[in-house]
Amino acid sequence: MYDLELKIKPSDWLHVLFTGVMFSTMLSTLGYLLLEHTWTHGAVFGAILGFTITLFSLIFITLMNQKILPKVSKNYWVPLAVFFSFISGFAGTLASIFLAHTFHIELITLFESHVIRISLSIGVLTYIVGALLYRFVKMRNAKELVDQHYLQSRLSSLETQLNPHFLFNALNSIAELIHQDPYKAETAILKVSSFLRNTMNEAALIPLRDELKNVNDYIELENIRFGGKIKMHTISSLPSINVPKFSIQLLVENAIKHGLITKQELEITLSYDPSLNVITLSNNGKPIKQPTFGIGLTNLIQRLELLCKGTIQITDTQTPTFKIYLGECHENTHC
Repeated sequence: MYDLELKIKPSDWLHVLFTGVMFSTMLSTLGYLLLEHTWTHGAVFGAILGFTITLFSLIFITLMNQKILPKVSKNYWVPLAVFFSFISGFAGTLASIFLAHTFHIELITLFESHVIRISLSIGVLTYIVGALLYRFVKMRNAKELVDQHYLQSRLSSLETQLNPHFLFNALNSIAELIHQDPYKAETAILKVSSFLRNTMNEAALIPLRDELKNVNDYIELENIRFGGKIKMHTISSLPSINVPKFSIQLLVENAIKHGLITKQELEITLSYDPSLNVITLSNNGKPIKQPTFGIGLTNLIQRLELLCKGTIQITDTQTPTFKIYLGECHENTHC
């Protein structure tokens, strides 16, 4: 269950710890100076107070978010949050006074004579700060959820453009085969069915080995039309990385469409540089005359940017060479 109110990141607690310790230290130091006490004792006590309150908040609020709130009605969330935020400040203050006595840190008279009242007051202040943190976390998480939904919507939109793009090319090939060789046309239709079945995976990122399996199916389909003239060479030991779906297939499709020379085989070579996290795809076909990207490759660039903060570059036009810079695909783990 995804609850915006319950998702507090470790970085949030670090910010709270830093802000709480700094604010408490400065306020305590100022109070000690105004009351003509030793300001260094005030600074130390303030730091202890900020740290212990944050520590108790981390313990109690994490316990509440993970163990209690998910099991009770949301009607009880606010009262429970008030209670646990208050008890964090109350317990943190008592613990700080105890530590001050233990380490012989000078306390102002108010903390010595009204321990419970001071602890209750700081507990109320802790609740107020906790309420502000709650609003901030909820707004931040809501924005992240909207951004995530937009990203998924954008990726889905881009991917829906790819299947028609592939089907148009495949159906054109089959239309030509129907008149030339009906048996090959039937085989091609079965290959198209197999290819589409393999690409029904909804994941935007898929293992490289799965992508290459789809590529090999696609090449087999095209070889029905071109008489086996297309050859694919890949590295023997594939890295355990994920790539955007259709990424290699689109580059292979582009090589066949623009690079195939009728009287010779088209050899496509794939390599991978783990140090740069770059996939290189080259072929021995026609040189690239105009290094511009069509619909399919432009689509791929957008998906690479959204998924991995990556891109594609043409690094050689005479021996057509494309490099896919994968960037930071979080699922990638190199062998």
